[in-house]
Amino acid sequence: MSAVVLVVDDDPVQRRLIESMVSRFGYRAILAESGDAAIRLLGGPQGAIIDCLVLDLVMPDLDGLGVLARMREAGFDTPVIVQTAQGGIDTVVSVMRAGASDFVVKPASPERLQVSLRNALATKALTGELQRLKRSRDGTLTMSDVVTRSPAMRKVLAAAEKAAASAIPVLIEGESGVGKEMIARAIHGSSERKARPFVAVNCGAMPENLVESILFGHEKGSFTGATEKHAGKFLEANGGTLFLDEVGELPLPAQVKLLRALQEGEVEPVGARKPVKVDVRIVSATNRDLIADVKAGRFREDLFYRLHVFPIMLPPLRQRQEDIDELARQFLARFSAEEGKRVRTIAPQAMQLLAAYRWPGNVRQLENAVFRAVVLAEGEEIGVNEFPQIAVQLGEQSHDAVIKIVPNVPDSPALSMWPSTRMDTAAQAGPSRALTMNGDVLPLIDAHGEVRSLDDIERDVIRFAIAHYRGQMSEVARRLQIGRSTLYRKLEGLGLGGADEKTERVTAE
Repeated sequence: MSAVVLVVDDDPVQRRLIESMVSRFGYRAILAESGDAAIRLLGGPQGAIIDCLVLDLVMPDLDGLGVLARMREAGFDTPVIVQTAQGGIDTVVSVMRAGASDFVVKPASPERLQVSLRNALATKALTGELQRLKRSRDGTLTMSDVVTRSPAMRKVLAAAEKAAASAIPVLIEGESGVGKEMIARAIHGSSERKARPFVAVNCGAMPENLVESILFGHEKGSFTGATEKHAGKFLEANGGTLFLDEVGELPLPAQVKLLRALQEGEVEPVGARKPVKVDVRIVSATNRDLIADVKAGRFREDLFYRLHVFPIMLPPLRQRQEDIDELARQFLARFSAEEGKRVRTIAPQAMQLLAAYRWPGNVRQLENAVFRAVVLAEGEEIGVNEFPQIAVQLGEQSHDAVIKIVPNVPDSPALSMWPSTRMDTAAQAGPSRALTMNGDVLPLIDAHGEVRSLDDIERDVIRFAIAHYRGQMSEVARRLQIGRSTLYRKLEGLGLGGADEKTERVTAE
């Protein structure tokens, strides 16, 4: 899902014009006809997905300044771009002091509005990423810090919230790279133990002969090389949370000792004369099928039931496609800052490429792909060419199942977002060549590897035609070889909404 922009204006023609421009930039627009409606949207279920506001200043009842004041009172940190016909310096100072992130004068040009949206979204992403990294380091990460718009992940977070309210052992299951440790940190940061240590240990990275010492500690001189006393991870996490990552990798002898520590609430350091009481909340994670390991004798059944009290299954990234856009923008903001580069955005064509890929390495792979793209980027925008490996793999994955839209960009910079409608099948040029050209791709295969429905494909084609002909619905209908009334019925049936004739005339001008 692309970034979501809330357009707030009491003039229906202006709303449609801004909506058309926002859609051309590759974002999704939500419309509100008044300030009160905007506040209701921000405070409702859709508020969590709104990334930016384009707000008219002069409106009846609740005007733009009133909306900014209400947002400040409610604690909404969504960036706001104010637009008005009154471009005096006093007006600009007033709205910026009220909390707006930028200001544009009507009629806003596409280039000016696009730059404002890019800057606002990049700033929001960077601010969120910096706050998230700081809270992760301080052990105060919460569920609200988990970047997601996926209904499946919302259910996961709701379950994790319930787990955080108690000391119940949690087992987080999921493929490698889905973000299991982040959920574990969010559980700790949302619990009563958040002021205490969060200690993570990778069970698969410990040498077999040192597992007991690493987990439970040892006394000085208890074995060769033990020149000093070592507390162990359990004692380090005393009063807090111990995160056992990849717990399925533990060798069987260590599983026996871990089971005893969980049962008795005490550990016995190597070489110690008596056990030590510990108060530790256990959160474990695995990318293996532990039930299959239990049946095969690789994992102790009694330990499995000790850990598998509150299981949480994290879906892979390919099953929560809605998160790709937001995650990519967060990573872009962080790596641009770290690398000292002024990369602001990911082009719509490149975002379509990322959305169509299956991501076998999940969030970690997406993070690395964006990092590489930032290093390769030479301008302020990342395009398809910065993801060559993804493009090649996507071509192999989709078995040439894409339609390539070859751009024919006019010379005018103001019209640089208008591609042509000349289409060829990707198979004619080969998958990797088709996907790495500077154009859009219309995938025929969805994120799950299935053929997309005709409704989905028709929706994309109609959206493209409306954008290409700048909202001139008569021309859209003529080029699609359907009647205007049929076009409006299709818009209604596909949930795209209809552009009225007034909008069409203004857009054409």
